[in-house]
Amino acid sequence: QVQLVESGGGLVQAGGSLRLSCAASGSFFSRNGMGWYRQAPGKQRELVAAIAYGTIIRYGDSVKGRFTISRDNAKNTVYLQMNSLKPEDTAVYYCAVGTGWNTDYWGQGTQVTVSS
Repeated sequence: QVQLVESGGGLVQAGGSLRLSCAASGSFFSRNGMGWYRQAPGKQRELVAAIAYGTIIRYGDSVKGRFTISRDNAKNTVYLQMNSLKPEDTAVYYCAVGTGWNTDYWGQGTQVTVSS
């Protein structure tokens, strides 16, 4: 089992920044993939950013150039730096970990709200 604890969500004005953190504990290994996904009301959950196989990173098209994912293996923690936030970034953001790009375990989610 893997436990995930997310933090860093909140309310921010358009153009602002937020940093999300997700700490993993339990049966977690540095080789596992870690990522962020989001779900807005009435929409499907989508990839925001993920990192797997050490250094391979994927970003969702809508966040490229604005969001940056990073990882601290010593702390089993993944971060999402979100800059130039837009109202359409408003969603519940979920941390997920798994083997490779799989999403075997999910966090409880953290709300990000961007006001215009």
